[in-house]
Amino acid sequence: MFKVINWVVISRSNLLTDLLDTRWPQEFLVKLLKIPPENVELEVTNGDFSLIIIDLATVDIQKAYQIQRFVEKKLSARVVFLHFPRQIDARFLIHSTVTAGVFFCNTTLETIGHSLGNILRGQSVIPAELLQRNQDNVSQVDGTDSLTMREREVLQALLRGSTNVDIANQLFVSESTIKTHLYRAFRKIGVSSRGQAIAWAQTHLHEVRH
Repeated sequence: MFKVINWVVISRSNLLTDLLDTRWPQEFLVKLLKIPPENVELEVTNGDFSLIIIDLATVDIQKAYQIQRFVEKKLSARVVFLHFPRQIDARFLIHSTVTAGVFFCNTTLETIGHSLGNILRGQSVIPAELLQRNQDNVSQVDGTDSLTMREREVLQALLRGSTNVDIANQLFVSESTIKTHLYRAFRKIGVSSRGQAIAWAQTHLHEVRH
């Protein structure tokens, strides 16, 4: 007897989830649970899910990052991103221990379906250009030594998925103060965006924690 496996599709698009529901359950012997992003922790904590599929066309990048962190800590599941953006820097979402697949907006369902077969066999399907960018990021100039203690704390908070307001509340300072810390930290570590800073922190966090 075949064992039916459980996947989660996180999306606000009924059209997408309905389309997937007509294809993948029969193709992969899976049961799809479709939920909006704000209900993830409530609905999947006690479930036996092997794959979490996040639709980046309808889920905010920062929220997607928080979901993947939750999956990494609480579930023994892997994550697949659909509609991965090309226009903005979102490579900080790619994490070798939990990200199983990344598919750009123009990827066909046939291609995704074929790749999911490989993912089911334990492989990862991530575009080479994104892996190369992450590798390039590892070789960025290390600015850890020049960071102040407060700048390190702010970077750690970014890595946990906190917003500027969250960080300000945690550190009992104003939001404008946090923006100043971020600006100075970005210059020291050689990045120009929040996404790049998170990607940098993923590589150097073990050093930042001194």
